[in-house]
Amino acid sequence: MAKVAFIGLGVMGYPMAGHLKVKGGHDVTVYNRTSARAERWVETFGGKAAATPAEAAEDAEFVFTCVGNDDDLRSVTTGAGGVLEGMKPGAILIDNTTASAEVARELADAARAKGCRFVDAPVSGGQAGAENGVLTVMCGGDPDVFEQARPIIDAYARMVGLMGPVGSGQLTKMVNQICIAGLVQGLAEGIHFGKKAGLDIEKVIEVISKGAAGSWQMENRHKTMNAGKYDFGFAIDWMRKDLDIVLSEARRNGAKLPVTALVDQFYGDVQDMGGNRWDTSSLLARLERK
Repeated sequence: MAKVAFIGLGVMGYPMAGHLKVKGGHDVTVYNRTSARAERWVETFGGKAAATPAEAAEDAEFVFTCVGNDDDLRSVTTGAGGVLEGMKPGAILIDNTTASAEVARELADAARAKGCRFVDAPVSGGQAGAENGVLTVMCGGDPDVFEQARPIIDAYARMVGLMGPVGSGQLTKMVNQICIAGLVQGLAEGIHFGKKAGLDIEKVIEVISKGAAGSWQMENRHKTMNAGKYDFGFAIDWMRKDLDIVLSEARRNGAKLPVTALVDQFYGDVQDMGGNRWDTSSLLARLERK
């Protein structure tokens, strides 16, 4: 059992912190900007709630953050009342936010100045993966720090890997989002084409999902896409946030991402249709609009 703090109880963080408490058996203190949600978490899982991130981090051996974006992350780590005010020397800060590689390196330097260590550890698997404790976690950091953090991370993960030095986890998550963007657009176009051709989409997917075209997106999203239902996954607002990080990094490193840039524009079209909170598979709705 370890003393753990978890900062950020959104749709991902809430169940992840729960797995740390129940499955991992750790002593968990949580903080959330909306205190009522933290209190509800304590009622559900036990543990304690703190009034500030710094208070949650006091005496913790491992401090997790899972918030919205770079600015939110800075606020709960290096800002007034942030976790680095409360962390003791030797503690490890593990960030599960999907953020920039730049802020990961920034936080690693800030942690080091306090005598602490840092791992960037963005996750993939969506809300269902978080609730079932089967997320994929892509980590960046020193190997010895990763090896200390890995058994704790295992409580909510199916796959945990060290991708390289600090920032490598975030860069790997960017690769993940690039691949998803192209896959979902391809699946949307395939279903759209199949409908226009008069095919039975269920029969089509049953066959092609077992071949080279098969993917997680196809297996898990084709039914809801075919039914025109888009409330089953990662919201477009968040995907566009992630793709903005991807495209900014590509401008920095010179990578050419024409399909990713185009799909990002398509997601903008869906937002214009009022689909900000629809899941990423709603690219099909854009093709089917009248």
